[in-house]
Amino acid sequence: MAEQPSADKTLAESWRVEPLTAPRVADLAACHIASWRESYADVVAAHVLTAFDLEQSARGWERRRREGTHRIPVAIVNHELIGFAAATPTELDALYVRASWHGTGVADALIEAATGKSACTLWVFADYPRAHGFYTRHGFADTGVRRVDPFTLLTEQLWQRAPSLK
Repeated sequence: MAEQPSADKTLAESWRVEPLTAPRVADLAACHIASWRESYADVVAAHVLTAFDLEQSARGWERRRREGTHRIPVAIVNHELIGFAAATPTELDALYVRASWHGTGVADALIEAATGKSACTLWVFADYPRAHGFYTRHGFADTGVRRVDPFTLLTEQLWQRAPSLK
């Protein structure tokens, strides 16, 4: 009898990363909103999480896609968009993966597709140790620079990654 693949192996083999296309923009916006609600429920005020507007979000992502200013890889399993990243040549603007896919390698693949090993910065909530651990693993470090995010009114930290010499 053939050995059954482990759940982790099955998950790892079932998703793929590809560039964002126009037909997937609404799915990306829905994933973005759902990911915020899943990941930040204990960090961001509930009224902020319910304030998202799907159509407005989709318009913003479509603008970025059309302008070509961002590299926007998406993670797909079957026909469902489960995560995405968005980066300019110098900044990682977004990296979100649905909670049920945390720890499967999807976020690792997305950050690689969006930024490669290049030097870049990102803003991360100061009170979000899960993200701090992830970004540390990917070579980022806290610069000590702080700002208040105008949407959530939470403190954010500026993190930076030096270019890889590999």
